[in-house]
Amino acid sequence: MNPSFSTCDLYDSYGDLCNSCDTQFKQYGGRRSFSGRIRTVKCLEDNLLLRRTLETAGKGNVLIVDGSASLRTALMGDAIAGIGVQNGWSGVVIYGAIRDSQAMSDMNLGVKALGSNPKKSAKQGSGSFDIPVSFGGITFTPGDWVYSDEDGILVSPKKLLEP
Repeated sequence: MNPSFSTCDLYDSYGDLCNSCDTQFKQYGGRRSFSGRIRTVKCLEDNLLLRRTLETAGKGNVLIVDGSASLRTALMGDAIAGIGVQNGWSGVVIYGAIRDSQAMSDMNLGVKALGSNPKKSAKQGSGSFDIPVSFGGITFTPGDWVYSDEDGILVSPKKLLEP
């Protein structure tokens, strides 16, 4: 469940418990505000681990994908995003590119990425999952909490909101 919240208000109330990501992402998903426990994938132009992770029960979690800021290929399209919706994921933040942006805008999934590219990624399975990843001046640690809306992304080791 994703209660209504404002990252600005959360930061004002809990600034000592959270960090703000300074990377400027674009919103692509139909869910504009989303939050949940962090799960991570680190991959470069290869989305097999991302897909396999979204095929698991999401339980309202948010997948943070460190794609090394590559815009050369898309790490997620509408088919993989649809898998995330079906499996109960709250959102996906991709430090890289997506594709099928128009289709994603109608999905009940939070999606943030640096940009879009129609080119598909490789499917070799290279990369790592559920490890700490860092970008935007902060570290995203599996099990911590992430809050995202139009104003940005906050990360906290503790849950800041109750459903």
